[in-house]
Amino acid sequence: MNRSLVHDLATGRYLREKAPVLIVGPCGTGKSHLAQALGHCAIRQGVDVRFMSQSALAGALHAARATGTYDRVFRQLAKVSLLIIDDFGLKPLRPPHDEDIHDLIGARYEQATTMVTSNLDFSEWGDVFPANRMLGVATIDRLRHGAYRLILEGESYRAPRPLPEVPKKPVAKGAKIAQS
Repeated sequence: MNRSLVHDLATGRYLREKAPVLIVGPCGTGKSHLAQALGHCAIRQGVDVRFMSQSALAGALHAARATGTYDRVFRQLAKVSLLIIDDFGLKPLRPPHDEDIHDLIGARYEQATTMVTSNLDFSEWGDVFPANRMLGVATIDRLRHGAYRLILEGESYRAPRPLPEVPKKPVAKGAKIAQS
């Protein structure tokens, strides 16, 4: 991870530039935690922030369409200063969700900052739009333009850890050791 870039992002300069931030890496490497931390830095700087998974974002837009509040919800999401979309590409986007996400990214392009976390390599992002590859290309093009990119590597912090060895003798007089 590029620590100097993370420190630079914590200053909020990318927010003033309205530049996207893209954070990729394998599961469990801290992408969501880093995005949340940068979101908290932005909040402390007085910036409005919204954090949603891609799935929740698509669901919120779909529900808004069903209840007749789509335009209002869309405008709110388009105008929030920092929209963090977590787990981009975890599930493929199908119509009309792919169009909703494309329209939202397009409305935010160079107008407000979008931060995205993904387990997918940048080269795989087009696969998120299986029903309409050109829509995917256009969406990804807007996200990548002028973006700060962070690539996280390493083992998952959720990976099983070896169990500590149970001491052979009680630690203190009269103490009992639980057996598993």
